Amino acid sequence: MTLSLEELDSHLFKCADIIRDAVDPTDYKEFILPLVYYKSISDEFEKQYQQNLEEYGEDFARRENLYDIPVVPEGYLWDDLRSVSDNVDKELNEAFDALTEENPELQGLFRADYIDADALDDDRLGKLVEHLSKYDLDRDSIPPDMLGEAYMDLVRHFAEEEGKSGGQFFPPPHIVNLCVRLVDEFEDGHTFHDPTVGSGGMLIEAARYYREEQGGDPSKLTFTGQEINPDIAAIAKMNLSIHGLNGTIEREDSLSSPAFTNEGDNELTRFDRVLANFPFSADWAKSDLQDDPYGRFDWADNGKLPRADRGDYAFIMHMAEQLKDRERGDDSGGKAAIVIPHGVLFRKHESKFREPMLEDDLVEAIVGLPENLFQNNSIPSAILVLNTDKPAERKNEVQFVHAADEDFYRELSNQNELTEEGLDHIVENFRNWTTEERVSRTVKLGEIRENDYNLNIALYVDTTEPEEEIDVQEELGKLRELQAERDEIEARMDSHMEALNYE
Repeated sequence: MTLSLEELDSHLFKCADIIRDAVDPTDYKEFILPLVYYKSISDEFEKQYQQNLEEYGEDFARRENLYDIPVVPEGYLWDDLRSVSDNVDKELNEAFDALTEENPELQGLFRADYIDADALDDDRLGKLVEHLSKYDLDRDSIPPDMLGEAYMDLVRHFAEEEGKSGGQFFPPPHIVNLCVRLVDEFEDGHTFHDPTVGSGGMLIEAARYYREEQGGDPSKLTFTGQEINPDIAAIAKMNLSIHGLNGTIEREDSLSSPAFTNEGDNELTRFDRVLANFPFSADWAKSDLQDDPYGRFDWADNGKLPRADRGDYAFIMHMAEQLKDRERGDDSGGKAAIVIPHGVLFRKHESKFREPMLEDDLVEAIVGLPENLFQNNSIPSAILVLNTDKPAERKNEVQFVHAADEDFYRELSNQNELTEEGLDHIVENFRNWTTEERVSRTVKLGEIRENDYNLNIALYVDTTEPEEEIDVQEELGKLRELQAERDEIEARMDSHMEALNYE
C-alpha cells in the first residue's frame, strides 16, 4: 500500500492518542520518536538482510559492511517485539540496549526508560507497538524523504503539544526556511553547523532546500550540531539518521565546551554555513571563559565580555569564529544566518561588540521580523546575516529589511506566521540589494559609524505608517454638502418651532 505524506502523518500522530494521559505531553517525544526510528531501522534491516541471505548465505548475511544502516541484533527485530505480551516495557528497554551495543555509534541516542513510566503498562505499550506495525517503513515502502518529512512533522506536532517549552527546540518552519534562503547557493562538499541545534530543523531544511530548490544531492553535504539538552540532542541524532544525512550531533554547551575543534591548534572547526536560533539573552559561563583558549570573545578593545546574564553576543562571537574565512587560509568564505532579539541591534552597552563586527565588514544584512512569531517568545526578533567574504559590490555596506508590517505575515490563532509572499519579498530584496521605500535600504558603513554603530532598523528604513493623502477639493466638497444638509435641518427645525409657538 502506497501512503501519502498526509496519511503517514496521521498514522504517526495517533501514537500520541494511545499514550495520552499515561505520560505528560512533554514526554511524548521521549517514548514515541525512538520507537518510530526503531521501526524504520528494523524494517529496512530486515529487507536488506533477506537480500544478503539469498546472495551470501547465513554465515555472511550479518556482516556489518553489508549494511548502510544500523544492524538489528538477532531476537530484536520488530516482529520479535510485537510478539511480546508480558513485560513489554522490559523488552523495549532491552531492545534499545541491544541495538546500541551492536552499533556503538548510537550511544546516547535512546534515553527513554519504558519501565520507569508506570502508566505505560503492557496494554498501552502493546497497542503502541501494534499500531506502528500497521505499515512497513523500509525505504521501498516509504521513500526516505517522505519518512524524514513525516518525522519532522511528528517532532513539530509534539512541540505544539508541549506549548512554550517545546517551541524552544523547534523554531517555526517559515523562520527556518528564511534563514536557509538568506545563505543559499550551496555546493557539493559544503559543511553546515548549528551550535544550538535543538531537534535539527535548521540542518534538515538546508538539506531539503539543496535537494528540492537547487537539484542537489544532500548526501554530498555534511551536517553537524551541538545541543546542551541530552534528550533533544538524541532527537536531532535520530532526525539526521532517518533523513539519511551525513553528520554528527554532539552534546554539552557549545560556549563552555565546544565539541567541534581542530586538535592541537586551539581553533574551532570552521564551516561553510552556520545556522542558529540560540536561546535569547540567556545566562552563560562568563567567569569561566575570561581566558577562552579559542579567542572567541575578544572583540571589545577594553577586553570586556558580554554580561553574564545576557549571552547574545557570546553566541554571535562563537558563530563568527566558526565561519570559514579566506584570510585564515580557508578555500572559501562562510555565511551565517542567526535569529536574534532586537536588543542586539541597539543596546548601548553592546556597541563595543557591534563596532568590530561592522568595521571587519562581517555584517551583510539585518532582517527585522514581526512580533509573536515564536511559541515561547512574543518579542520582535530579527535575522543577522554574516558573511566573511562579501562580494565587492557589497563591501562596507549593510542591507536593512523591515519585514514587520502586515504585508509580510498573517495572524494565526495564537501567533503570527510569515507568508510565502512575505518570504519571497524579503529574499528578493536581499538578493537584489534593493532599496524599497519603507521596506529595505542599503546603507554604507560611514552612515552606521555616524550613528555610533547603532543598528536599529528604524534609523535606516522609514518604518512609520504613511499618512493618508488628503484631496483638499474633495474634502471641501464634502464639507459644503454637510453644511447645506445642516442648513436644511435648521430651517426645518425653525419651521416646526414656529408652528409650536416656541420663541
